[in-house]
Amino acid sequence: MQTKTHSILESVCNVIIGYVIAVISQIIIFPFFNIHVSLSNNLLIAIWFTMISICRSYIIRRYFTRRTENECRET
Repeated sequence: MQTKTHSILESVCNVIIGYVIAVISQIIIFPFFNIHVSLSNNLLIAIWFTMISICRSYIIRRYFTRRTENECRET
C-alpha cells in the first residue's frame, strides 16, 4: 500500500522532470507559433502548469490507491 506521503513525493519527482521538459519544449515550440516569451515568463508559465500537474497527479494516484484498497477488502 502506498502512503499519502509517498504519493506526493512520487508526483513531485514526476512533475519536476516534466517541468524541465516543458520549459525546454516551450523554448523550442513557441517560436514556431510566433509566440515570443522571455525566459522568465517561460519559467513562470511552466510553474503554473507544474502546480496544476502536481495536484492532478496526486488526486489520480490517491483515487487509484483507494480503489485498490477497497478491492483488496472485498476479496
